[in-house]
Amino acid sequence: MNYNAEPPRDGLRLHLNENTAGCSPAVLAALRAIERTDTAFYPDYGAVTALVEQSLGVPAGWVQLTNGLDEGLHVAAQAAARDSRDAATVIVEPAFEMYAACADAAGLRQIHIPPPADLSFPLEDVLRAIDGSVRLVSITDPGNPTGLPVPQGAIARLAEAAPQAIVFVDEAYADFSGRTAIPLPDRYRNVVVGRTFAKAYGLAALRAGALVAHPDTLALFRRLLPPYNLNIAAVRALEAALRDRAYLDWYVGESVQSRQLIYDFCRRAGLVYWPSEANFVLVHVGDEAAGLVDALAQRGIFIRDKSRAPGCAGCVRITAGASAHTRICLAAMEDIRASRQN
Repeated sequence: MNYNAEPPRDGLRLHLNENTAGCSPAVLAALRAIERTDTAFYPDYGAVTALVEQSLGVPAGWVQLTNGLDEGLHVAAQAAARDSRDAATVIVEPAFEMYAACADAAGLRQIHIPPPADLSFPLEDVLRAIDGSVRLVSITDPGNPTGLPVPQGAIARLAEAAPQAIVFVDEAYADFSGRTAIPLPDRYRNVVVGRTFAKAYGLAALRAGALVAHPDTLALFRRLLPPYNLNIAAVRALEAALRDRAYLDWYVGESVQSRQLIYDFCRRAGLVYWPSEANFVLVHVGDEAAGLVDALAQRGIFIRDKSRAPGCAGCVRITAGASAHTRICLAAMEDIRASRQN
């Protein structure tokens, strides 16, 4: 197995948690095999949905494909807002910015839960914020931008505390953590798990996601979704990606190795970092955050300044992708820091 992980010509993108090595070669072959009539007919989602269900280990009818996970977030907010004029959503900070954007689009009142100093999941604070008006609780596991896990049993407690609400578990990074809440919807009908094929599978530009929930719960979501929300390129690419397990395993292994490289660098440099279960690492660099991001950008290396996120002052987030790319970034960071100290 020798996959190509050359740095892209337009710069090293380590700021959006993308797959830095690109998709499986099998995906490109599937895209090239699309014929003229394939583009002229509306797609049939039966086969690809069955593949996703098999991959996630759920029965038929428990998966709804979405145009990226963002579409799933939008319909969750719409579903939550349908039956109450004062419907609210709970957003646990620091959070993916789309939670607030989707809530705003649906007219949901937003309850933001600030993080503790260590950025761990504030379960008791979330439970205290839940009242009868809450119709949506959005959780990322592992968290973004921290990469920290949601404590075991926390999602079940939230589902029990808010039976009137959708407890949406965003598992965009579950392929890297190896953990999932997918078994929970069998017991808790108000739990919906969101998955994306953008990160580990490298399909971000093709927009393919999925919702996993009890079929009775998904019925409302299906009424809110358009009938042909995935295009044929996304369908064929997803089918090929799911069948190439070796590529997925290789890339997840690269990400795990990259996380360790970042940890080692931080220890040598005396920088605080958060051990991550995702394909990125949050690092505290202090007052030099903005300057470091700019200096790396001048070298064609892009990382994310997260200083404005709640609890993340002085922090940057670095995608842990292909290990060769991580080494390039860390060498540049070391050079920039050394030049400022001289």
